Amino acid sequence: MNVFRRKSVTQLQADALTDDRLKRALGATNLTALGIGAIIGTGIFVLTGTVAAQNAGPAVILSFVLAGVASIFAALCYSEFASLVPMAGSAYTYGYATLGELFAWIIGWDLVLEYALGAVTVSIGWSGYVVSFLRDIGIHIPAQISAARGTLITLADGTQVTAIFNLPAVIIIAIVTLLLVIGIRESATVNNVIVFVKVAVVLLFIIGAAHAVNPANWHPFIPPNTGVRGHFGWSGVMQGAGIVFFAYIGFDAVSTAAQEAKNPQRDMPISIIGSLLVCTVLYIAVSAVATGIVPYLQLDVPDPIAVAADHAGVGWMASLIKLGAIAGLSSVILVMLLGQSRIFWTMADDGLLPKFVSRIHPKFRTPWITTIVTGIVVACFAAVFTVREAGSLVSIGTLLAFVIVSIGVLVLRLREPELPRTFKTPAVWFVAPLGALSALALMISLPWLTWERLIYWFAFGIVIYFGYSVYNSKLGPRKIPGETAWSRALKIAGVIWIVFGSLGSILWLARYRTDYIPGPLGIVIGAAGFVLAWSLGALLNLVAQVSDHTHARHLMMETPGESGK
Repeated sequence: MNVFRRKSVTQLQADALTDDRLKRALGATNLTALGIGAIIGTGIFVLTGTVAAQNAGPAVILSFVLAGVASIFAALCYSEFASLVPMAGSAYTYGYATLGELFAWIIGWDLVLEYALGAVTVSIGWSGYVVSFLRDIGIHIPAQISAARGTLITLADGTQVTAIFNLPAVIIIAIVTLLLVIGIRESATVNNVIVFVKVAVVLLFIIGAAHAVNPANWHPFIPPNTGVRGHFGWSGVMQGAGIVFFAYIGFDAVSTAAQEAKNPQRDMPISIIGSLLVCTVLYIAVSAVATGIVPYLQLDVPDPIAVAADHAGVGWMASLIKLGAIAGLSSVILVMLLGQSRIFWTMADDGLLPKFVSRIHPKFRTPWITTIVTGIVVACFAAVFTVREAGSLVSIGTLLAFVIVSIGVLVLRLREPELPRTFKTPAVWFVAPLGALSALALMISLPWLTWERLIYWFAFGIVIYFGYSVYNSKLGPRKIPGETAWSRALKIAGVIWIVFGSLGSILWLARYRTDYIPGPLGIVIGAAGFVLAWSLGALLNLVAQVSDHTHARHLMMETPGESGK
C-alpha cells in the first residue's frame, strides 16, 4: 500500500465549491475575531507568569518576541495554503495535498494533541481566575475541587490541602461544548462579544497599571542561569519562547474554519496575519507591564495578571481585569474545541478515523459527535492536569505543525507551480525555510520530558494508522488480495513491535542508560534493542505478505473462470 498517496489540490478546490455540509457563515471580521479569541488568552493571562518565574525572568518579553517572529513566518505559509485549499482540516489537509497520507496522519494526530491540550491548558487558567474572582465577591470554592489532582494548596490560615480535581475547568468545557453543538454562527457571535471585552480589558490593564511599573523589577533583565538548562539565562529565554509559542496558535485555529468561511480565498489571509500582528504587540506590552509591577519570582500562579493588578493598587480595576480574563479565556477554549472537532471530523471524513465520527447534526449542521467526544476527553484531562504540563505539550505540537506546513509550501511550489494562488507567501524561499528552522529551534529548546510524551503520543498514533486508518482510507484499496484476518493481525503485531521496540530503545539511549549501564555496553544494548525490534517486526510483516500471496494464488486457482473475467 502506498502510504504517501496524496489528495489532489484541484479536487480539494472543487470540493470546496460543492461541499455544503458545514454552514458557510463566517466573514473576515468573524475569522479575525476567532484568531484574536484564540491568541489572546493563556499567553497573557496564564503563561506570562509561569514562564517569567521559571524560565526567563523579565526577558519573558524576548520570549514573546522570538515566538512572534517564528509565528509570522509560519503565518505567511498558512495564509497561502488557506487561500489555496479552503477546506476544514488546517495543516492536516495541507499535508495530505503535499506530502502524502502518512505525513497527513502524523500532523492530524499532532493537531489532536495541540487543540485538545490547548483547551485543557486554558480551562485550567480559567478555573484559577474564576476562583480568584469569586473569592473577591465573597464566594469561596473549596480548594480540594479547584486545582489539578495532587496539587498542594495553602489556605488563608496557613494549612495545606491536596486537590482532588478541578471542577470549574470541567464546567466551562461542558458549557462551551454545548454552544459549539448548537451552531457555528451562534458560537462566532458569542466569540465576537467576548473578544471585544477582553481586548478592552487588556488595554485597560496596560494603561491603568503602567504607573505602578518599577524599572528595578526588570533588573537583571535576563537572570543568570542557575546551572539547569532552561532555568534562566539564554537557554531560559529560548525555552520560554518554546512554551509561550502555544499562545500563538490562534491563526492555526482560524484555518480549521476555512470550510465555514464565506469567502475563504480573500478572508483567510487577512484574518490569519491580522490577528497575529495585533496580538503580538499586546503580548509584549502586557508582559513588560506585569514583570515591571511584580518581581518575576512571585508570578508563578494561575492568575498572574490578577496578581499584578492587585499589586498595582488599581482597586476596582483588579476585579474587572479578572472578569475580562475569565471571558477571554472562555473564547480561547471555544476556538480550541472548534479546531479540535473540525480536525477530527475531517480525518473521519477521509476514512482515517471511524466513519460515524463525521456525522453532521441535521438541524445545527455541526459535527456534533466529534464536538461531544472532544469535550468529554478534554474535561477529563482538565480535571487532573497542571497548566505547565499541558502547555508544554501543546507548544511542541504547534511547532511541529508549523515545520510541516513551512516545508509543504515549498513542496507544492515545486510540484504544482501553475496552480492559481490568490495569496502568495512573499520571498517564499527565504520565509518558509526560516519558518521551519525557527520552529525547529524552539522545539529543541523544550524540556526532554515534553519530547518523551510527544514520542509516546506518536507511537500510539502510528499503531492506529497502520492498524486501522491505512485500511479504511478513502484513497486506499478496500481489500488487499489474499489478505486474511490472521495476516492482518500479523502485520499490526509487526508494526506494534517495531514502534514500541524502537521507542524503548530510544528512551533507553536518551534517558535511562546513564543511570543503569553507562558507557559503551549501554549503547550496545540500546542499539541491539533497536535492531531486534525492526528485525522481528519486519519478519512478522514478511510472513504476513507471503501468506497474502499464497492465499491469493489459491483463490485464483479455485475460481479460474472468475479471475479470467
